[in-house]
Amino acid sequence: MKVLIGTTNPSKAKRFEELLDGHGVEFYTLKDLGIEAEPEEKGKTPEENAIIKARFYGQYFERVICNDSGLYFDELPMEDDRQPGLNIRTPGGCDRLEDEEMLTYYCKLIGTLGGKVLAYYLDGFAVYNQGKISSYMESDEATRMSAFYMVDQPSANRSPGWPLDSISLNRNTLTYFVEKGNIKYDTEEENVMIGEYRKHLVRFLEEALL
Repeated sequence: MKVLIGTTNPSKAKRFEELLDGHGVEFYTLKDLGIEAEPEEKGKTPEENAIIKARFYGQYFERVICNDSGLYFDELPMEDDRQPGLNIRTPGGCDRLEDEEMLTYYCKLIGTLGGKVLAYYLDGFAVYNQGKISSYMESDEATRMSAFYMVDQPSANRSPGWPLDSISLNRNTLTYFVEKGNIKYDTEEENVMIGEYRKHLVRFLEEALL
C-alpha cells in the first residue's frame, strides 16, 4: 500500500513509519513528490487542521495521512496571546520560524515565565482514503499524562524537525528529550496510558487506510 505523509518534517514522517512498521506500507513525503503547495489552515483544533491538510493533499494521492499539533503551557490561560496553541512555528502571527529561530523564540518566552513551564502537546490526525476523510484526536487524559517541562536553556543536541525537544524535559527525571537514552515516559501509569493511546492510534490508521 502506498501512502503519502502530508509533511516535509522528517521526524513526523519517521513517526508514522514506526507506527505502521510491518504493515506493508510504502511511504512518500511531500518532498518525494515535489509538492510545494500548502493549504490554508484555519481550523480551531489540531484535528480540524489535520482534516484540512488531508483533504488538500488528497488532490495528489489516493491515500494520505496528516497530523497537526498544538502546544500549550499550563501557566498561561488559553486566551493569552503568548499561548502557542496551533501556531507553534508562527507564534503571534510572525513568519514561519526555522528550527533555531524557534528555539530562540521559546527560550526567551519561557525565560519571561520563570525559566521552566509545564507543557503538553495535543495531536490531531486525519486520513484521506480515495475521497473519504477519517479523523482522530487524542483524549485529554492521555494529553495530561504526557505533560513535560520546557526550559529556557537548550541542550546542545538537536532533533531535525522537532527543535523544541532540545528544551523539553522528562518531568520525572529532568532529562532532555534529545539526550541519548532518555525515556520520555518512565512510570508504570504513564507507560500504560501512552501504550493504550498508541494502540488506539494504530488501530485508527489501520482502519482508515483499508
